[in-house]
Amino acid sequence: MKFSVFQISRKGGREKNEDRMGYCYTNSSGLFLLADGMGGHPDGEVAAQLALQTISALYQKEAKPELPDVKGFFNTAIMAAHRQILRYAADSGMHDTPRTTLVVAVVQGGVAHWAHCGDSRLYFVRDGEMLARTRDHSYLEQRRDIHNPPPLPPGMNRNVLYTCLGSPAKPVFDITGPVPLQQGDKILLCSDGLWGSLADVDIVYHLGRKTVSIAAPELVERALLKAGSGSDNVTLVAMEWETPDVFESTSGSISTQNMDDEVFASTVQAGWIDSRVDDLDEEAIERSIAEINEAIRRTASRKL
Repeated sequence: MKFSVFQISRKGGREKNEDRMGYCYTNSSGLFLLADGMGGHPDGEVAAQLALQTISALYQKEAKPELPDVKGFFNTAIMAAHRQILRYAADSGMHDTPRTTLVVAVVQGGVAHWAHCGDSRLYFVRDGEMLARTRDHSYLEQRRDIHNPPPLPPGMNRNVLYTCLGSPAKPVFDITGPVPLQQGDKILLCSDGLWGSLADVDIVYHLGRKTVSIAAPELVERALLKAGSGSDNVTLVAMEWETPDVFESTSGSISTQNMDDEVFASTVQAGWIDSRVDDLDEEAIERSIAEINEAIRRTASRKL
């Protein structure tokens, strides 16, 4: 397996960077992740980091050297990440839960799979054309396919998300794949700081014309420049695929041909998974949510 990859994150005009990204790989499988901690809630960067650490740790556990069931992995890993965030909030006695969006891709066996929750996006580009893009879990995005949709209630933000990891409600996430990969295919994972400033056509145009090591940082700089001083965090992970019959010695590319089966590499900061997460069933989740809601109610009553 061989691919080129480039990751970059910039704070923009925000006080702190709540985005997190990374990738992991074995000799025949790769995992690419990006999470955007949500503003308006506490510890967004913690939620994003917990999501990446949980999913990458489970990937390391199951990819021996490939994932036996990618869809099953997504279902298990994403819910485990959600539960880790809820556990963190409950253990910390927080009045509100940290929350994050997520987009994650797996490439193995010459195909790609991906899943997402919220509005962090994945773009799949081939020969300069966009073959696929994830659909945001926002009210605006969901209304685009409705003919003559009813008007939104006054004052409602069209871009508000209806799902994410860490919220009291069970997260909604979409899974796509398998999608066969061809030589030169590019997969871009990005936060809304990128696509919120640049149109899809601009993102695809620049990604399609250049290698990921050149296109990725240029896209980030373009987004920051266009957004100006009020720019959101801008983060992306970009991967370009090479097929075995045309392996080339490309600068910045990663080849796993000489890796042993038991070797695992990762750019995600090492973390640990609370051993209790596997015991955190739906009933335990509901108890954690009830504790958080009760803390919110007590705080609100004291302010009256």
